[in-house]
Amino acid sequence: MKKRSIVIPHEHGGWAMVSVPFLLGMFAGQPQLMHLPLFMGWLLLYLSSYPFLQSMKNKTNRRHWIKWGTIYGLLAACCLVPPLFSHPALLYFGPLLLVLLSVNIWHTRHKSERALINDLCAVLLFSIGGAAAYLIGGGGWDRMMASVVLFSFLHFTSSVFFVKAVFRERENRRWIAYTRAYHGLLPFVLWAAGYPWMILAYAYSAARAFAFAGKPIRPWKAGIIEIVGAVQFLILSAAIIQR
Repeated sequence: MKKRSIVIPHEHGGWAMVSVPFLLGMFAGQPQLMHLPLFMGWLLLYLSSYPFLQSMKNKTNRRHWIKWGTIYGLLAACCLVPPLFSHPALLYFGPLLLVLLSVNIWHTRHKSERALINDLCAVLLFSIGGAAAYLIGGGGWDRMMASVVLFSFLHFTSSVFFVKAVFRERENRRWIAYTRAYHGLLPFVLWAAGYPWMILAYAYSAARAFAFAGKPIRPWKAGIIEIVGAVQFLILSAAIIQR
């Protein structure tokens, strides 16, 4: 990495996790102009967290990491002022976000970022962005907000199982069984949540898990599968959740 190069997260899944739950929450409510600065602030917070976390585990160019983390953080603060001023209730998400972020920090310091609990905390953290977008769109602290968070969490947890099942845990039979069991239980979870039709939004995820788990797959192909999955999930879940 060149010392003066701009810092951009290279995890493709992060871009989907920062945007899909937010858009789902926005569509579950009513799109508002205030969603724009809120999303920009949310995106910049994600961009800020990446270099700061990198600075904790990589001593090389630490000043460079911190510089970009600070730049993104200041820009995020500027973008978040209008939505926080118009909707002070957004501050209630702060303590939970800090707790989840502290888990990520702990795992980064201990060089165990790929631990399942760390992945799940990151997924939940991003899913809360959907709740914030729903609140801005006229929603309240209600069942719909919980559903937005739940559906986003279930989808990206599915991605966690899938990605591990085709790469690092590809030869782990127990993990393959966990992956298939997770997707097999999804219909029951959605039925219990009162959204049986939501299984349509997860059919693609289940199909990819049963078709590819445990098999070698090229990263670019896995990336395409994930992008298609995120897009179809957003379209179907947004349509179903508004019924």
